[in-house]
Amino acid sequence: MANSSYDPEAFHVYDTTLRDGTQQEGLSLSVADKLAVARHLDDLGMGFIEGGWPGSNPKDAEFFRRAKDELRFNHATLTAFGSTRRAGRKAADDSQVAALREAGTEVVCLVAKSDRRHVERALRTTPAENLAMIRDTVTHLRAEGQRVFLDAEHFFDGYRFDPAYALEVVRAATESGAEVVILCDTNGGMLPTRIGDVVSEIHTASGARLGIHCHNDAACAVANSLVAIEAGVTHVQGTANGYGERCGNADLFSVVAGLETKLGRSVLPPGRLSELVRVSHVIDEVTNSTPDPHRPYVGVSAFAHKAGLHASAVKVDPDLYQHIDPAAVGNDMRMLVSELAGRATIELKGRELGLDLSDQREELGQVVELLKEREAGGYAYEAAEASFELLLHEVLEGRQRYFRLESWRVIVERRADGALVSEATVKLHSRGERIVATGEGNGPVNALDRALRTALEKAHPGLADLSLVDFKVRILEGKQGTGAATRVLIETGDGQGGRWDTIGVDENIIAASWEALEDAVTYGLRRQGEAPDPAAS
Repeated sequence: MANSSYDPEAFHVYDTTLRDGTQQEGLSLSVADKLAVARHLDDLGMGFIEGGWPGSNPKDAEFFRRAKDELRFNHATLTAFGSTRRAGRKAADDSQVAALREAGTEVVCLVAKSDRRHVERALRTTPAENLAMIRDTVTHLRAEGQRVFLDAEHFFDGYRFDPAYALEVVRAATESGAEVVILCDTNGGMLPTRIGDVVSEIHTASGARLGIHCHNDAACAVANSLVAIEAGVTHVQGTANGYGERCGNADLFSVVAGLETKLGRSVLPPGRLSELVRVSHVIDEVTNSTPDPHRPYVGVSAFAHKAGLHASAVKVDPDLYQHIDPAAVGNDMRMLVSELAGRATIELKGRELGLDLSDQREELGQVVELLKEREAGGYAYEAAEASFELLLHEVLEGRQRYFRLESWRVIVERRADGALVSEATVKLHSRGERIVATGEGNGPVNALDRALRTALEKAHPGLADLSLVDFKVRILEGKQGTGAATRVLIETGDGQGGRWDTIGVDENIIAASWEALEDAVTYGLRRQGEAPDPAAS
């Protein structure tokens, strides 16, 4: 199927992970987490990224303040979410509307009631005043120079109860200047056939540009979104990996994959669909969520085949038992009895990193086998590309080291005044010199980081520019229920916008942290063009 040409304004892919997705039980993101997720979503090619509700809590307000300086998108437009003005007030005087203005985003997305029962019972106002709130707020924000989208909350339930009023909400928003009116299945109970009928009816009756926002309470969010698009909507909302309250939102990754591979709609920038698996997994790591192996398109089991009839057929022709080519979304086919190597994926990633691996089949095989071995032991290189790049270089040219470790030690001390202090000692060899250095920190990893920098700062003063940005730990279940490994992910920055992730895995959390720290420093020195120590390699 030939794909349509890519036009991000003709069709909106709108991500609400940082707002609606964070309402998932057990999911809590720091401001730094939200900034990181936003960067990954932009890298994938999302058209709009909803950063949060700036007037609702201090964290979202801080996010928008920091976003002005720290986010530089290549594809996406940052959007602020908020409600229409309160009943009985003017939009220009409403503090909630002021927060949307002050967020400084080009686009705002307003939420408004479209179910008359919610207007009367939840807002405790009249249907006429609700329409006035919509018109006043949209008109005001448009006059302030902002583009306005409007989420018609509980639209499908409201349309079933009072179709005339729900339609009037769409018309009020459109006539006031809203670019898109998004029809929301807020309770998530709609079925695809009904969604398609309602969208067609509203499109014909209003002439408005329509969007769709679905929840997954009836396990139909992705299907409902795709049916709505086929019925005429040109704006789709969802979340990364389907995060969201109750049963989640429409999984925007599945929606996008369906549009690109099934309906011939180019809704991501050219070439970005193949990054779907990587971005899905790295966002799971940032949010500290356990990836679902059976997730469509991006799960590690999405293209896995058991031995027997399936395996025999797949060996003859993979298309016999696969609905798409896994490589289209960055995934790999796997045989569960003997995992197939992803040589093409490694070769393409090497090309991204400036390494031509096309004529190095033996080395590619070594990388694949090493990855299989390490990932079986708990590594997740999709979330630690710096460690993966070091792994590639290690296979191609041998590990290039800047020091040779003799030993490290960490002591945690509870002092008489109640202070808890960690002290680390590192002994290593670099540039023909044996170096012993110590460092104190507010935790063992912080102390190790300071000791390592102290040991190397004379030979490599550029280390002073590096800083540990984030630190995440996950306990991995051991085989046969015995033992457990610890996975540590460290994000490092260079103070100039450059950031990289490294990984360590060990039964001991400090040993895993040291491995990730060593990779972080090694990668940082490589970026700075520092020459390795031949005696240490």
